[in-house]
Amino acid sequence: MSDAHVIPLHADRTGARTRWRLGGAAAGPEPVAPEPVAPAPAPAPAPEAEAVADWEEPLAEALAFLRRRLTGDYTVDDFGFDAELTDNVLLPALRPLYERWFRVETIGMHHVPDTGGALIVANHSGTFPLDSLMTAVALHDDHPAQRHLRMLGADLMFKLPVLGSLARKQGSTLACSPDAERLMSAGELVGVWPEGFKGIGKPFRDRYKLQRFGRGGFVSAALRTGVPIIPCSIVGAEEIYPKIGDIAPLARLFGAPYFPVTPTFPHLGPLGLVPLPSKWYIEFGEPICTEGLGVTEADDPMLVFNLTDQVRETIQHTLYRLLSQRRNAFLG
Repeated sequence: MSDAHVIPLHADRTGARTRWRLGGAAAGPEPVAPEPVAPAPAPAPAPEAEAVADWEEPLAEALAFLRRRLTGDYTVDDFGFDAELTDNVLLPALRPLYERWFRVETIGMHHVPDTGGALIVANHSGTFPLDSLMTAVALHDDHPAQRHLRMLGADLMFKLPVLGSLARKQGSTLACSPDAERLMSAGELVGVWPEGFKGIGKPFRDRYKLQRFGRGGFVSAALRTGVPIIPCSIVGAEEIYPKIGDIAPLARLFGAPYFPVTPTFPHLGPLGLVPLPSKWYIEFGEPICTEGLGVTEADDPMLVFNLTDQVRETIQHTLYRLLSQRRNAFLG
């Protein structure tokens, strides 16, 4: 008979027989110290709380803005410029056009001084003066000093209901030498479009061909105040409303310089007023210094003519260069 195998009643973790002690307590394995438990991370804020926090500050700012407008606790300068309304209402309304619709790119912004007076001279086009508004957004949003552009406009603009008042609040004033000299002497950045209605209302077949720059009054104003003249070239505005015709009787009826006919207006009614999404480039050229010329040269017609022609030629050559680098009017 083979030897019997003894099977332990209880086995420890190693398979050895468990020893029994007096009192019935079994001697088990050595107790193992519990591993330290890391403190639980703080609970993350609920998404609803974050959303509320994100809305609190803009809401508070909006309410404070409304309170100041209702109580009259805001300032305007002698020309009617309302900086608070411009920064909080007018520029934000134009920003979607600037960033998403026209996708404006700026070049040579370092040529615009951070402080002090200067005169921005630009080409004018597009049937409706959106190029001036986009230039104002560019100088505020893309310039390190976020400068406001004080635009010089024709008297017709200030006679329009609502739009004339908004233009004043945005900082525009009448295109005359006394107003321009006062602004530049006060250290403001002034913008002028010497082509006027001849440039903005030219046919699409004459796109990017600069019209006459007038008598050079802007040069005389810059000479009297000693501020630099900065040529500004805008590409892209010509394609937003291609002017293919003009209805002269309607223009006389409304007292306008022209009544444009485009591929979409007036055929599509109000929908035809939506500008085409062309790709824009705005380049600020090297400043033309006038500081050393003095006030007496402002009355020299030959000097004024030469400087005017220099600014015009600079803008025209820059337009040709930008156009040669552009592959497509809408894709850039």
